[in-house]
Amino acid sequence: MSRRVFVLNGPNLGRLGSREPDVYGATSYAGLVESCRTLGAELGFDVEVRETNDEGELVRWLHEAADGKVPVVINPGAFTHYSYAMRDAAAQRTAPLIEVHISNPYAREEFRHTSVIAAVATGTVAGFGLGSYRLALRALAEEVTS
Repeated sequence: MSRRVFVLNGPNLGRLGSREPDVYGATSYAGLVESCRTLGAELGFDVEVRETNDEGELVRWLHEAADGKVPVVINPGAFTHYSYAMRDAAAQRTAPLIEVHISNPYAREEFRHTSVIAAVATGTVAGFGLGSYRLALRALAEEVTS
């Protein structure tokens, strides 16, 4: 039996492949979804990948995860740096939550150096391109089996 896992993506992640490929790579959002589902299945997860530009929707998904004890990999996008609503929703987690970033925020503009999510996350993976998601899923597998 597979364990349900959410991979949640915030604003502009649906534009992968066309948005700043020098920063975010050439793989499309569909490619990210396929990669997460494939690795997830290998790890015994039923991965549900979601993307939205709506902060409220991400908060509702975090509530859904908390209520269902569903582990989460989340790339909050720009919400990482200022969304206290998302931080408060993430703090309600009842299963591991791993924050993910495709680029290394500390190698970019100074406003990206702050994450309001990190303090309530199980951990953060950043700077490995779409491999950050694969590393996060592997870390999640370690967390839920230990």
